Amino acid sequence: MAHEATTTEDSRLPIRTLVAASIGNAVEWYDWTIYTAFSVYFATAFFPGELALINTLATFALAFFFRPLGGWLLGRFADLRGRKTAMLVTISLMAGGSLIIGLLPTFESIGWAAAILLILARIGQGLSLGGEVSNASAYLAEIAPSAKRGRYSAFFYISTGSALLVASLLGYALTALLTEEQLTDFGWRIPFLIGGVLGLLGIWLRRTLEETEQFEDNRAKAKALKNPLWMTLKHHPKAVGQLVGFSMLSTLCYYTFFSALTPFAVKTRHADATDVFLALSIATALFIALQYPMGALSDRIGRKPQMLVWSAATAVLIVPLSTLVRPGLGGLLVVFCVGIALYTAMTSIAPAIMSELFPTELRGLGIGAWYNLTVAIFGGTAPLVIQALARYELSTMFFWYIAIASAIAFFVIRTLPETKGTELR
Repeated sequence: MAHEATTTEDSRLPIRTLVAASIGNAVEWYDWTIYTAFSVYFATAFFPGELALINTLATFALAFFFRPLGGWLLGRFADLRGRKTAMLVTISLMAGGSLIIGLLPTFESIGWAAAILLILARIGQGLSLGGEVSNASAYLAEIAPSAKRGRYSAFFYISTGSALLVASLLGYALTALLTEEQLTDFGWRIPFLIGGVLGLLGIWLRRTLEETEQFEDNRAKAKALKNPLWMTLKHHPKAVGQLVGFSMLSTLCYYTFFSALTPFAVKTRHADATDVFLALSIATALFIALQYPMGALSDRIGRKPQMLVWSAATAVLIVPLSTLVRPGLGGLLVVFCVGIALYTAMTSIAPAIMSELFPTELRGLGIGAWYNLTVAIFGGTAPLVIQALARYELSTMFFWYIAIASAIAFFVIRTLPETKGTELR
């Protein structure tokens, strides 16, 4: 009877712990995403002239280049001081940045100081998110039983998807209820202020988390390391290359579907903003619904098959899908739902697949530095690149760019070992 009780207990997911770990991540991604979603409305508040949107998106890209620094500093901090402590730091930085942006005076009031303060707030958020992804991923992977790591990992993007859905629904509601003039005047501030309040909720929930056993068992090892970033290259060069290879496509998919397509569809393809937000909201609900089933599937069939299907299908379909980005809800639904559904094959297992590449004493730093460098180069520039190409009527090239990245990722994924059911190093 005692064995049966233990088995039943082990078979249950620790929902409270998973939610507490993931909800902070949800707040992080909500705050990060609303910047691009509402950029078309607040760009002129901080930058003058015809290049206001380009400058606003350039600020978005600039913040990405502080993500590797945040991943390095906060990843190492997590390897030394613990995942929980690091996750409390990251959510505090992100929520504070959101509140600052929501309350900032405009360019008309204080001139270029408004743009400088916006940039500083975004830099803080860039540092924050750089540490958040690696530390939350490591936490979820380290508390998971080896046979259920895919299931546990799914909660990372369940929380992310929920945050994106809130942001998208908020965009739908605000564009439906407010005029464009009202959105430009004050409406864009509402989601940033909400993000700051949600951050307080995330801090309160994360304070109840316990540190992982893997961290406690390897704390001394992490402290003894000298030049740990160099050690990731010296002792784990293949893992670094694999992480960069599949993260390149992952970040392009994320920032294309959840960020770049929104202003592109409205400004370049002249789609109705309400239709775009509605299509994105429906696709995001699908994104959330598919996370757990796909994570569980990876525990049965393995990580590689899912990732190979995702990269191959994206390579084939992304350019045809781009032709449907035009006025009309039907085409927009197809673009968002197909692209995002394919992407769940990767997102559902992202914390597992990344954590399985590095040993515990290097896990926070290894993921944090190299994943965030990849995101900075490819993801942070995505909204800027698509808008810049659109100005010269070359937007189709952006989708060919994603297709090429998909083909590269496919061949990189083929080199990965199958890790389902294995113990973390």
